[in-house]
Amino acid sequence: MSGSKQSISASKPSHFDSGAEPIAMTIHGLPDPQEMVKQQQRTRSGRLRMLMVVAACAAPVLASYFTFYVIQPRGQAYGELITPTVDLPARLTLHDLSGKAVAAETLKGQWLLTLVQSGDCDEACEKQLFMQRQLREMLGKERDKVDKLLLLADDLALRPELQQALAQPGAAVTVLRAPRAELEAWLKPAEGGALRDHLFVIDPMGRWMLRSPAAPIPGKIKADLNRLLKANAGWDKAGR
Repeated sequence: MSGSKQSISASKPSHFDSGAEPIAMTIHGLPDPQEMVKQQQRTRSGRLRMLMVVAACAAPVLASYFTFYVIQPRGQAYGELITPTVDLPARLTLHDLSGKAVAAETLKGQWLLTLVQSGDCDEACEKQLFMQRQLREMLGKERDKVDKLLLLADDLALRPELQQALAQPGAAVTVLRAPRAELEAWLKPAEGGALRDHLFVIDPMGRWMLRSPAAPIPGKIKADLNRLLKANAGWDKAGR
């Protein structure tokens, strides 16, 4: 009987058989708390730097808007600040002296000292042109940020000698023709005045923002321009 018990016992599989596959167990380490804190600090630092870069880029534009729309330094200005500013009309019909069409968008990119005159340009007109030229030269190193623009509100021809003078290197004036009705819908004279009486200052985004008194004094207009250029120094670059 003992022999039969032994055979039965031998026929049963054993869980502890030496040939059985061992059970594999993998133990994962827990994250290092100090490394997690350092990673969070690096993430916060990166976000802070990004916000500082964005703020630095936006600050000049925000400062200029704050100056003119919140502080509104009317008491300091010799000319009249236009608030709200008036955008350059997208459909302003412009032609050069040869009759070639010019897109209004091409006027953007620099400050424009703008005069509106007639093609026959009498003595008063010539005085305005001299004042315009004098004013730009008075700006010194800032003058490269400023262009001179003469808008002719009729089809009368400029005298050849005047046209030649306006095209001289270093003193060149951009001369364009536009319908008077379109100019009067954009630029406005002071009450009781006419467009030809004033110098209009247009900013690099095409916005009319300042009107001089009639027969302006260049030195006083220069002070207004210096403040405008300084307030927008962050995004206003020389050259169109």
